Amino acid sequence: MHRFIRALALVLSASLLAGCNTVVLNPSGDIAAQQGRLVVISTLLMLLIIVPVIALTLFFAWRYRASNKAATYKPDWDHSTQLELVIWAAPLLIIIALGALTWISTHVLDPFRPLARIDAQRPIPAETKPLVVEVVALDWKWLFLYPEQGIATVNELAAPVDRPITFKITASSVMNAFYVPALAGMIYAMPGMETKLHAVINKPGVYEGFSANYSGAGFSHMRFKFHGLDEAGFDAWVKSNREQGSPLSREAYLALERPSEREPVRRYATVADGLYPAILNRCVEAGRMCIDQMMAIDETGGAGRAGLSEAAITTVPRGEKGLPARTLANEMCTPENPNGVRIVAQADTNPQ
Repeated sequence: MHRFIRALALVLSASLLAGCNTVVLNPSGDIAAQQGRLVVISTLLMLLIIVPVIALTLFFAWRYRASNKAATYKPDWDHSTQLELVIWAAPLLIIIALGALTWISTHVLDPFRPLARIDAQRPIPAETKPLVVEVVALDWKWLFLYPEQGIATVNELAAPVDRPITFKITASSVMNAFYVPALAGMIYAMPGMETKLHAVINKPGVYEGFSANYSGAGFSHMRFKFHGLDEAGFDAWVKSNREQGSPLSREAYLALERPSEREPVRRYATVADGLYPAILNRCVEAGRMCIDQMMAIDETGGAGRAGLSEAAITTVPRGEKGLPARTLANEMCTPENPNGVRIVAQADTNPQ
């Protein structure tokens, strides 16, 4: 029995020591640090119920074992108001505390919400401009575009320490999940949609990033390195990309978009104008209508069957219910005229 207890204590001690340096609970970014504290506080609150329940279960099993003849035997006992209050009040208070904590943290740590501080001691100065990074999840690699710097990389990400970062995230085909545990929580990347993540890295270093949502054969190797650099180091990194990289044209992107595994780091010195909006709206190929154009046509009433055969503008007269007249676009995008959509909506200025 003593050997079993010693072995169990050794296993528990080893498991606790193994978790001391886990990145989720010891991150280098302020958002991830707040999320880590939320995990710890929530766990401690739940342990306030779990530990007494387990302890009392073991105590009752030992106290009222068959061999203990000294245990009080009351076969007709069935109720205690004091015990009922303890049994129901304690979990209820824990649930209220967890609910309030979760509600507050959900709003404070909303990934779409711009940062209010660099860390717990430093607010963000009013003149600070965040670094914008456009993230595209491909099969099976990551493309990072820096619109301000005019560069792009594959499977390598870098940002200055203590500078807010605004990630704009989308995907080329299937859903993925962008995750740098040391920086912030996981957020999904979906084709035709844009999600956002605001974060900041507070310590220099090289951190692991990966996809946290299964997306096919190459998912296991869909990883990248995130470099936290000082300002001088980040400027040098940008300069090296401009010197060593090749142009990222739309044709080069379409080739890059094809499924591939274990892709090495690639660098692009220039990026084609409007590439990220085209990726987001799924119209990188020449002659393909963009999603935002389709939505704009639908918003104005749609082109209808007539627009498929000829270019025309139709004016819808005032309806019987007093609705205003509208001018709708029937002209559709074609490979010969990829920008040929005309969308106009105008109200009748002479109501009757």
